[in-house]
Amino acid sequence: MRVALVDPSLFTLPYDCALADSLTRLGHDVVLYGRRVETDDGRPSGVRLDPVFYRMAGSRVVAGLPPRMRLAAKGVDHVWSMLRLPRQLRALQPDVVHFQWLPLPVVDRRLLQLCSRVAPLVLTMHDTAPFNGDPSARLQTIGYFDCIDRMKHVIVHTEQGRDRLHAMGVATDHISVIPHGVTACGADIADDPMQGPLTFTLFGKIKPYKGADILIEAFALLPQALRAQSRIRIIGKPYMDLDSLHALAEARGVAAYVSIEPGFVRDEDLPAVFAPGSVAVFPYRAIDASAVLYQAIEFGRPVLASRIGVFAELLADGTHGRLVPSEDPERLAAAMARFIGDRAFASGAARAVRLLSQAGGDWMDSAARTAEVYRRVNATA
Repeated sequence: MRVALVDPSLFTLPYDCALADSLTRLGHDVVLYGRRVETDDGRPSGVRLDPVFYRMAGSRVVAGLPPRMRLAAKGVDHVWSMLRLPRQLRALQPDVVHFQWLPLPVVDRRLLQLCSRVAPLVLTMHDTAPFNGDPSARLQTIGYFDCIDRMKHVIVHTEQGRDRLHAMGVATDHISVIPHGVTACGADIADDPMQGPLTFTLFGKIKPYKGADILIEAFALLPQALRAQSRIRIIGKPYMDLDSLHALAEARGVAAYVSIEPGFVRDEDLPAVFAPGSVAVFPYRAIDASAVLYQAIEFGRPVLASRIGVFAELLADGTHGRLVPSEDPERLAAAMARFIGDRAFASGAARAVRLLSQAGGDWMDSAARTAEVYRRVNATA
């Protein structure tokens, strides 16, 4: 089959590339439509990328504008990009158009019909609460569920996601649950005794819903003797003001233990992020699926996470680490204390996660199930 993957801003570039690569290995012809990829973003190896989106917004002239003007320019550019997309699709003549994200649904819902005249549309909803309730993305949620109505099929990653969509009125036979694949990265994940200072690592795009503030509040609740045996690393490209996190760490008296490291992290630097002695922590307020979780699994890191979404469905509390209620610093602090004070538990959780990585579904399985969705929507087109 000929497949058009569409991720305008390349929000989930590693996912896009892994899916495209696996579909290609299954014999399908895949083109990814998105923005131009800068060198420091990590160029998608082996994936055909058509940078149809944001040609104006990516220019130096727009980059030099104030933030509000840059957003306005990107919004205008998105409209033009979506108008260009059907022409690109007609040239490709795909059997299916698979959207990964809809960045501006208030516009997209009117232009999806043009794309549907080329081929049936499929949408992966990586989060069934669009943008996880981020207040700064409120405009991006307007019209989102009108867009879902224009799709022939919707893919989610969790049972929670399917239940949410069904509650919103989407028929269950129009929803497929296809878990995120796990990639064997070849990292050295030999037995880790979790000795010495522990590092609680919150990695990925730094956004309000990911609860970096909750993590700092929880760390401040630990007794000084336990804080002295641990530290926090918050690593990733920021999508929020970091001054508030620095101020919170200062106000709680834990700034010396908190390292906030903004910036894009290359694949070759991931072993240092998920180094021995680190606990992957996810104090999220909301989530369906998490690509970073699967990276932590690939590196055999024990997990401390909110009991929501994929964390609750994939991980066992007390086996792979600890699951705690979301937005509960006291319970999060108690779980952190368990990791610090019981290194046998921490090491056992790391071993259990390594076993989980060996037993988890791989990308070829996820791609095969995705291709089956394509065949079904084509049969009913």
